[in-house]
Amino acid sequence: MTGLLGTALSGLMASQSALNTASNNIANANTVGYSRQSVELSANPALFTGGSYVGQGVNVATVSRSYNQFITSQLTSSTSAYAQSNTLSTLATGVDNLIAGQSTGLSAVLTAFSNAVAGVANDPTSLPARQSMLSAAGSVTQQLNTLSTQFGNMRAQANTQMQASVDNINSYASGIASLNSQIVAATNGAPAGQSPNDLLDQRDALVAKIAEQVSVSTIPQKDGSISVFIGNGQSLVSGVSVSTLSLAGSSADPSHKNILLGGQNISSQIAGGELSGALGFRDKILDPAQQQLGLVAIGFAEQFNTAQMAGYDLNGNAGTAMFSTGAPAVMPNAANTGSISATYDPSTLGQLAASDYQLSYDGANFSLKRLSDNTVTTYPGPPPTTITGPGFDIATGATVAANDSFLIRPTFNAAQNISTSITDPSLIAAAGTSGGPGSPNTGDNTAALNMANLGSQPVLSGGKATFNDAYTQLVSNVGTLTQAATTNSSALQAAVNQATAAQQSLSGVNLDEEAANLVKYQQSYQAAAKAIAMASTLFASLIGAVQAG
Repeated sequence: MTGLLGTALSGLMASQSALNTASNNIANANTVGYSRQSVELSANPALFTGGSYVGQGVNVATVSRSYNQFITSQLTSSTSAYAQSNTLSTLATGVDNLIAGQSTGLSAVLTAFSNAVAGVANDPTSLPARQSMLSAAGSVTQQLNTLSTQFGNMRAQANTQMQASVDNINSYASGIASLNSQIVAATNGAPAGQSPNDLLDQRDALVAKIAEQVSVSTIPQKDGSISVFIGNGQSLVSGVSVSTLSLAGSSADPSHKNILLGGQNISSQIAGGELSGALGFRDKILDPAQQQLGLVAIGFAEQFNTAQMAGYDLNGNAGTAMFSTGAPAVMPNAANTGSISATYDPSTLGQLAASDYQLSYDGANFSLKRLSDNTVTTYPGPPPTTITGPGFDIATGATVAANDSFLIRPTFNAAQNISTSITDPSLIAAAGTSGGPGSPNTGDNTAALNMANLGSQPVLSGGKATFNDAYTQLVSNVGTLTQAATTNSSALQAAVNQATAAQQSLSGVNLDEEAANLVKYQQSYQAAAKAIAMASTLFASLIGAVQAG
């Protein structure tokens, strides 16, 4: 009777465990990251008695979770790729809408300015026409300033998003390290083969959260912990040790944030997730757009300044610059001993690229590297000397020494720095000849006609593009990149949905299935209870018979 009772009790306990597990599944049906759990049953070793093996009931071997490493890795990588593309698409759309918009872009004010210049050419002595031209010039510079400011705001937005990603990654990494410690302790304190399923789910959920911020991979360790790597293999978590991510502005531009891991710059190693999307937006769309806008600003201002100073104003005086452009920004290396200065050179404007430049001195020669493509041009030393560069001239000071280097930014802030220089409409130099100082020019529109034709003069990009073409190229490039990011985002969203469906098919809780399991395990429980009752009755009968005898 002991065998019957023990077998029945084992069935009762197994059914109760199964009922508890099914109930737990139902309770966590909507818990993010929860994996469906199942009771794994195994038969107890049979007992050889009476010439045969007689079963001794059932044993709960373990409670396992429905988990597949391949499906999980597929979902993780899909999530990272989609988050990167979606972030890039969202941020790029803001730039695209800004520069292509009728009211926010530059095309409308450039057209209005061209019409105003034509108005002066048609009636060079008309003060209202001249005033309209100055007003239109002010609108162009104001719009350039505004676009540059908006780009700065977008850079700040990207920096904020990167900081949020870095903070989230650090928080999730700390959580994984803590769970590693708990899982190792739980695994060591449990019988072999038993896993702390809920802790494993929590850790996987944190890995999935990291995947939204940056690409992530994991390597399981023998003690139950995992090592976590981000980007192109940078170690983030090893056991209970965590490396900390941070943002730091570059020495040349504090608004240009680099991503540091343990103090080392890993910006170029970051891939996937929102962090990579924000980095890609800044480096591939926003910075090139700001450089190109600056090239448009310099090309526009220098062309009109040249034409203006070649003519004569309404008073017969030589024309003065219509626009102020400032000078290219120069940022010396912290270890320098000397200094340089730079000025725009209209005569070489066609060679200017939408790029930053780096000037280095090796003790004998100067090297000017265009950072957009790393093209290097060498100029003879020693200092002091004047270097005629691509669109700008460089005056090197006498104290420049070997190993000094300088970052030169001729276009990056040009749109922000441009302004109108004249406010008196009579100072517009519309005439091609002078009647002498103080002698008004009446009817001479030669210089004004030259100005009116500047919009069709290809003086940028090696004589291949007008300033209108350069702006159209900017709009086209940003639009193309934005469309590609949007299309890619939609495709990757489908991949995420597919991977999620596969993961949920394996690990998700099906309430109908769990309801059926409840009925099944309830019936098993009731049957085991009846077997116990039967064993109890038989045992009582046996006791009664013994007592009666």
